[in-house]
Amino acid sequence: MPGFITFIVIVVFIIWILSTCIKIVPQSNSFVVERLGAFQSAWSVGLHFKIPLIDRIARRVNLKEQIGDFAPQPVITKDNVTMRIDTVVFYQITDPKLFAYGVENPIMAIENLTATTLRNIIGDLELDQTLTSRETINTKMRASLDIATDPWGIKINRVELKNIMPPAEIQNAMEKQMKAERERREAVTRAEGEKKANITVAEGKKASVILEAEAEKQSAILRAEAEKEKMIREAEGEAEAILKVQQAKADGIRMIREAGADESVLKIKSLEAFEKAADGKATKIIIPSDIQGLAGLATAFKETINA
Repeated sequence: MPGFITFIVIVVFIIWILSTCIKIVPQSNSFVVERLGAFQSAWSVGLHFKIPLIDRIARRVNLKEQIGDFAPQPVITKDNVTMRIDTVVFYQITDPKLFAYGVENPIMAIENLTATTLRNIIGDLELDQTLTSRETINTKMRASLDIATDPWGIKINRVELKNIMPPAEIQNAMEKQMKAERERREAVTRAEGEKKANITVAEGKKASVILEAEAEKQSAILRAEAEKEKMIREAEGEAEAILKVQQAKADGIRMIREAGADESVLKIKSLEAFEKAADGKATKIIIPSDIQGLAGLATAFKETINA
């Protein structure tokens, strides 16, 4: 019975040993394996077996992109302004072996390297350049850190300046400067608005005067055309009246001729025409000589009849 128990214990121990030798590497991970203290291999995703008591997993490495949010670091600008800047570094492990054996504490190494690189870059910039050149600083830091961390099996994907904190007195001065600049822009904008409004009003008045002058011009043209039309119609009426009078006279003479009147009758008619022409207003009338004799004959004839 004791021998059976011993057998059972040995079997359980063997099963436990074998179970510890079976390892499954999950996605986005890698296991660094050592054999008798020396690097053996870096296991990738899948099922793996190790030799009991000889192989051991020295390090489990996360291959996902990771974030290093480092505390604010004091830096001095080129114009001797001390400020504090905190950075965020996005990195990824590309070589598990170099990451495991390249540096003692990779995260601390990246943090210290980030602080020194930031001081070097900010030391070449003035305060205004530091505040307005975030993208340039990020690019320079990423390039420098990527080169420095390459022997550690780490790739720096991005570096971002999260906060730039100048001293309190500098912040107050900047706020006053920005307030003055905003007031200046407001004054300029208001002046530009008033200028445009005055120009618009002047242009409106100018257009109104032009329209009034144009209206007066059109009105005068219409009046002149109406007066001209009236004069033309009056002239046409007078011409038509004269034409009708002359036509009536011509018709009267024609009728006298058709009735067989002699030359004496025609001359008497001519005298009547002269009488009408005088109309009692003329003081002197010139009568042709041939009509004068006939006029005397007519007068004698009239006196004889009256006697």
